[in-house]
Amino acid sequence: MSDYIKWIRSKVGNDIIILNFSGACITNENGELLLQKRSDKEDIWGLPGGAVEIGESIEESAIREVKEETGIDISVDYLVGVYSKYFTEYANGDKAQSICYSFKGSILGGDLCIDKCETFDLKFFAKDKLPKIFVQQHVDVINDFFEGKKGVFR
Repeated sequence: MSDYIKWIRSKVGNDIIILNFSGACITNENGELLLQKRSDKEDIWGLPGGAVEIGESIEESAIREVKEETGIDISVDYLVGVYSKYFTEYANGDKAQSICYSFKGSILGGDLCIDKCETFDLKFFAKDKLPKIFVQQHVDVINDFFEGKKGVFR
């Protein structure tokens, strides 16, 4: 959880807020998509990414979050889409409308690294062998990505 989210939650408690997230769809040479086994839900997978911090662009956030969660450095190629009409209630009672800016990212370097804090596993998956994805927002991003869509707004 980011410092910004902790700070805003100290003001509003569990009330619904709007949160901005940024992440990337990253593929290997076989066209398989990199997914992260998340630490916050058992046996659930999602795209690498996270909360935009104050002072960051959404591109900077995607690059930073991917590095933190996977150990790899990426460049941002294009916007897959902005996914904005999604609501989540977290286990601790926090409520949020999540806006996610999803990019296509290309690997520049680094090595896949599992931190065991936010990430329990990292694996590339073929389109027809995807595991259970943790929220509909990520399902929609993944489907749009594999359909070759760009600039989606939901």
